[in-house]
Amino acid sequence: MQINPKLIEGGVFSDQRGTLQFVNDFDMSVIKRMYFTTHPLTKTVRAWQGHKIESRWFFCVKGGFKVRLVKIDNWEIPSNNCEIFEFELKDEKPQVLYIPNGFANGFKATIENSKLMIMSDYGLNEIENDNYRFNSNKWTNWE
Repeated sequence: MQINPKLIEGGVFSDQRGTLQFVNDFDMSVIKRMYFTTHPLTKTVRAWQGHKIESRWFFCVKGGFKVRLVKIDNWEIPSNNCEIFEFELKDEKPQVLYIPNGFANGFKATIENSKLMIMSDYGLNEIENDNYRFNSNKWTNWE
């Protein structure tokens, strides 16, 4: 059974005390680590990195990101026509993007100085040989 990426929707509540953003349907029980990446420029592309075993979750902390995912059909020599999934993450709309294992991801900021939180279900160096990198222009033009 193939599991596809999905957005876990959140919400916003505001009153005189301020604004609360939440993603209550996001189950964090499998998360083992998290880290952040900041993109000062919108022309910077981080692509493509994939995992056979590890799953990831993305949350836009500041600004916005265009995220593209591909389901890898062959980890040694993937075809050039893998299906592309595209998502737009923005700080004003709380959502968590679930990226199941078996996918490669790429992303770029749509707003300068954007910040992305990345979460993983494995600790650093907990699994070996599960980091695959491909040319940033293999499946899509980022312009």
